[in-house]
Amino acid sequence: MTIQGEYEPSPSKWVRDQVETYERTGGREANTLLDTGLPIIVVTTLGVRTGKVRKTPLMKVEHEGEYALVASMGGAPKHPVWYFNLRANPDAVLVQDGPEPFEVTVREVTGDERAAWWERSVAAYPPYADYQKKTDRVIPVLVASRR
Repeated sequence: MTIQGEYEPSPSKWVRDQVETYERTGGREANTLLDTGLPIIVVTTLGVRTGKVRKTPLMKVEHEGEYALVASMGGAPKHPVWYFNLRANPDAVLVQDGPEPFEVTVREVTGDERAAWWERSVAAYPPYADYQKKTDRVIPVLVASRR
C-alpha cells in the first residue's frame, strides 16, 4: 500500500538523508539514530493541513508486533507536527521496520496501557525520561498495530 499524495521531504537535511538511505537500502543502512546505534523505524503519514505525504524516523519501540510512537520532540513544550497527522488520519499510516513498509492503525494510549508502553519506550531509548522532565506536557504515546 502507498499513501496517496505528493511526498514532501523533511526540512531537516539529516532526516531527509536518513529516510532516503533507509528506504533505498531496505533498512540495511541508516537504521539507527545518528551514531547512537539505537534502531529506528520510518513512519509515513498524511499531513493534516497540507495533504502531503510525510516520513519521519522514530525510535524503534516494538512489543509483540506493535510499535510505540513517542511524540517527545526532545521535551519541547509542544507536540511534534507528525502527532497531529497521526491523530487526524490514524488509518493512513505506514511503518517501515526493514525492507518493506506495512499498513498500521494508530491509537493514542492512556492510563495503565500508556504506563506500560512508556516503560518499554524508556528502556529502548533512555533519553525519553529526561525529555519528560523537561516539559510540562505529558508526552503522548501512540501504538501502531498492523492491519
